[in-house]
Amino acid sequence: MADTSTQPTDPERNPRLADRFAAWRAGLTRPAAGFESQPEPRSIGMVARGRQLVAGNLLLGGVLVEAPGRSLWEAMAPDPGFVEAAHGFTWLDDLAAAGDLAARTRAQDWVFQWIAAYGRGKGPGWTPDLTGRRVIRWINHALMLLSGKDKDDSAAFFAALTRQTVYLSRRWKAAAPGLPRFEALTGLVCAGLALTGMERLTGPALAALAADCATAIDAEGGISTRSPEDLLEVFSLLNWAAQSLMEAGRTPPPELIGAIGRAAPTLRALRHADGGLARFHGGGRGIEGRLDHALARSGVKPMAMAGLAMGFARLSAGRTTVIVDAKAPPEGRASTAAHASTLAFEMTSGRRPVIVSCGSGAPFGADWLRAGRATASHSTLAIDGYSSSRLGQGERLTDRAQAIPARMTHGTDGQALLIGHTGWATTHGLTHMRGLELSPDGRALMGQDTLGALTGAERRRFDAVMSAVRLQGVPFSVRFHLHPDVDAQIDLGGSAISLGLRSGEIWVFRHDGVAQMSLEPSVYLEKGRLKPRATKQIVLSARVLDYATEVGWTLAKAQDTPLAIRDLERDEPPV
Repeated sequence: MADTSTQPTDPERNPRLADRFAAWRAGLTRPAAGFESQPEPRSIGMVARGRQLVAGNLLLGGVLVEAPGRSLWEAMAPDPGFVEAAHGFTWLDDLAAAGDLAARTRAQDWVFQWIAAYGRGKGPGWTPDLTGRRVIRWINHALMLLSGKDKDDSAAFFAALTRQTVYLSRRWKAAAPGLPRFEALTGLVCAGLALTGMERLTGPALAALAADCATAIDAEGGISTRSPEDLLEVFSLLNWAAQSLMEAGRTPPPELIGAIGRAAPTLRALRHADGGLARFHGGGRGIEGRLDHALARSGVKPMAMAGLAMGFARLSAGRTTVIVDAKAPPEGRASTAAHASTLAFEMTSGRRPVIVSCGSGAPFGADWLRAGRATASHSTLAIDGYSSSRLGQGERLTDRAQAIPARMTHGTDGQALLIGHTGWATTHGLTHMRGLELSPDGRALMGQDTLGALTGAERRRFDAVMSAVRLQGVPFSVRFHLHPDVDAQIDLGGSAISLGLRSGEIWVFRHDGVAQMSLEPSVYLEKGRLKPRATKQIVLSARVLDYATEVGWTLAKAQDTPLAIRDLERDEPPV
């Protein structure tokens, strides 16, 4: 048998080696001489973040590095999130938003330093999704990056951009399906259209993008991760691809236009009254302005959406929106970032979030990541010590809660929703049913949560559990996590909790007396913050002692103020 110990490793068996090999081969391609047409910025950044970067406060991936006077690449933190954010170059959007000479200089310095250090295929930035993300930003902000640069710098820029484009044409298939694959393919399509001599790469990339649009964007306009923010990112990418094609005088494929048309109404249904997205399954609210901008650029007109939107139910009336996770968590590969949030809801009054989820703990480390995925970190009922879906090997959710199909009604008495899940049928013999009703004027939300043993099998399991705990019952809590800007106070007598919003509105929470009510500490996990924000949660605690226990509660607006009315007057019409 031949000795294979000294033979070169097969690149296809080692993704990192395959990436480096593809990047090396891509360097053999004749560089593009320039752009086919003048690139224009499409992505949106934040002025404040751009100014912080100029000042040397590098907040990337939830990690802050204070490095005034130092290069980003000299100040790299040994954190995977920081490294990914740095090599993805979305920070270029923020520097472009700042827009002054200092921001432009910082952007140019960091891009050309990256070219010198990593432009030949070295470093952690050579993965298909990061490369697609980076290429899009380089093209978007090329005018800023090349302003005042000499011929040699321009040649180096186009050589590096060409290498990345050819690399994408060879490695996009290695990107995971979903958002990473869309990033890689959109970057390849945009670069193929923008760079001279690269148009030959556009056809195969566009065919692959069209195929993914047909399979990865389902009939509801949703994606497998069920993350609203992920859907917004995909939607923005598809918009950019379609706009690039039309500007190049080409007709976007029908699969691309169809995917945009399916996703737009879903995103509108997942948007709260304040313009932010519902925060579920690892997603945040989205960068301010990006959702409205993407919807406006898509050209898809608003339309009523019947039924669920990517598994979420929406109740809205007056200035109030309620968005409920009415489906089982994602499964398979998509479950690695999923939360055990079935039946959880968020509520917003005008521009003010009231009831929220804790959010994704990913920017704050592994412990916070796991905590944020638990049922207790969402505004719903949880049996003490148990999530409705369990976290298994590889961080995937197992024993997923099976949702009972939602029933929605709309009438003169308001909007009502009845949903349920069987997440504790195996462990405790109990099914959770939740009923929600929003009044016609949006000033009152009524809820009823029931834990019950509904079938013979569930009752036998519940009886066994009761015997094991000596008839002490099954403890559970219904939690309502509050946004940090909500001022919560227990009223005299302890029968109600007043929630004061910054708009001046006052909402009052009451319950039917079956459970014990308390106001406890909570956290709000938000991207772009250095640490979790302290907040509070309303907790209704009780025990299941029979085959069914019901807890009723109401959240009603008690007061409007002139400030709240001014908020209403500033509300913009839906896009």
